[in-house]
Amino acid sequence: MTNKEKAKKIVRILIKRYGAEIPLYLYYHKNKPYEFLFAVMMSAQCTDERVNLVTKGLYKKYNSLHKFANANIKTLENDIFSVGFYHNKAKNLIACARKLIIDFGGKVPRDFDDLLSLPGVGRKTASVVIGTLYSEPAMAVDTHVARISNILFKLSTKDVGVIEEKLKEIVEKRYWNLWNTHIIALGREICVARRPKCDICPLYNICKDKL
Repeated sequence: MTNKEKAKKIVRILIKRYGAEIPLYLYYHKNKPYEFLFAVMMSAQCTDERVNLVTKGLYKKYNSLHKFANANIKTLENDIFSVGFYHNKAKNLIACARKLIIDFGGKVPRDFDDLLSLPGVGRKTASVVIGTLYSEPAMAVDTHVARISNILFKLSTKDVGVIEEKLKEIVEKRYWNLWNTHIIALGREICVARRPKCDICPLYNICKDKL
């Protein structure tokens, strides 16, 4: 079985288990897309649950992009302390808010390179934003996606950029966004890094080449 054939089977199994819709894990107001961008930035090396606990109060206090842009960094650090790496995240949130206002008229850009130009935004964040806010195909590679895709396809690399490009070749474009969210769900629920639950994994036969 080729990797492309394997990917098709995996997608069918994941849709059966987790549904055909792309789930939204991070809280934000739909009329304030920058809030989603900021939530994704804060979710780096932090759980979505923790970010959601922080942002519900944070988005009441800083209820406009200009308030983020003009925030006192020490105050903002205290406000987001529990998401971890709060100094860099606070610095990037302020700088990102200012750049959105100055360069993009307060709008979250939909162009990938424009998103990468924002402070604190890397390839994974840009891909998640494009896939979620604009429903355009984007292959976001986080630790779950990198680890599990490596296992499934024997990619033999830890370079997320290389993994991203290989997955774009293997997975049908229409399923790129789903691959990110559903592989993450599998990684959280079953294919846990330290103690994978292989006995209940719906991908066991594919993973172990038993088909």
